Amino acid sequence: MSHHQITERRRRLHRSELAVPGSLPSLFEKAAASSADYVFLDLEDAVAPDDKESARHNVIEALAGIDWRAAGKTISVRINGLDTHYMYRDLIDVVEQAGAHLDTVMIPKVGVPGDVYTVDALLSQMEQALGLRHRIGVEALIETALGMANVEAVAAASPRLEALHFGVADYAASCRARTMTIGGLNPDYPGDQWHSALSRLLVACRANGLRAIDGPFGDFSDPEGFMAGARRAAALGYDGKWAIHPSQVDLANEVFTPPAAEVGQARRVLGALDEAAAAGRGAAQLDGRMIDAASARMARNVVETADAIAAVTG
Repeated sequence: MSHHQITERRRRLHRSELAVPGSLPSLFEKAAASSADYVFLDLEDAVAPDDKESARHNVIEALAGIDWRAAGKTISVRINGLDTHYMYRDLIDVVEQAGAHLDTVMIPKVGVPGDVYTVDALLSQMEQALGLRHRIGVEALIETALGMANVEAVAAASPRLEALHFGVADYAASCRARTMTIGGLNPDYPGDQWHSALSRLLVACRANGLRAIDGPFGDFSDPEGFMAGARRAAALGYDGKWAIHPSQVDLANEVFTPPAAEVGQARRVLGALDEAAAAGRGAAQLDGRMIDAASARMARNVVETADAIAAVTG
């Protein structure tokens, strides 16, 4: 990888990711019909131990039985962690029986690069054996102190890797943080106690061409709290946020969609710089402010995101 230009490894719209328990198949069609960019069917934390096998069966049926791509969804499955005996069956049964319909696998509680390699190696073997025509992507949940301590190495662990997610609930438990709500702020802390973790994960993503996704906000009766958390992540540069309740999907889409005024301004910046370049100048003035190549890079990010959203939503 060039040390100058790191491009995004896989471009996908990822403003909102709706979490759906694999043990509740009644929610699958609703998820497909929702306005979420991304859906993950969960075999891990949202599924009780006694329901793991039936949830796996439900998810395999749903992958083949619902046309997620026609519904405009990127579809993912969160497998159980590598520290459980459910994990190998999750991965093997899901991919062998429904891999053609699967976009990505989400690995929870990733602690070291070898966790990603384990899944990567199994996927490579199955893709060869099954003759799959597409490569299944991988996403890693960083939700332990170990994972955050190794986040830069994890981000570079595999060419399949597309995104890292910040799993704030398990992370809080791992750090023994005094937390009030999942993803909310603690009034005892002057500011955002998750800022350092969010920022470190973001930098690891951008250094390796990955998407950065903020995880859950637990109190779905508090839309203002959700929006505030989403805006904090968006301000840092995150691509999107989880929705653990359908009511959070549109909120996430709103926050991670650049406002029309911002897109218009970005297009003006690029236009002014084009004019300056034609006149032989590298920098320009716009509305009394200096703009240059760095301004162009920021503006281009906004315009590219807006164009990607328009391509999907029309």
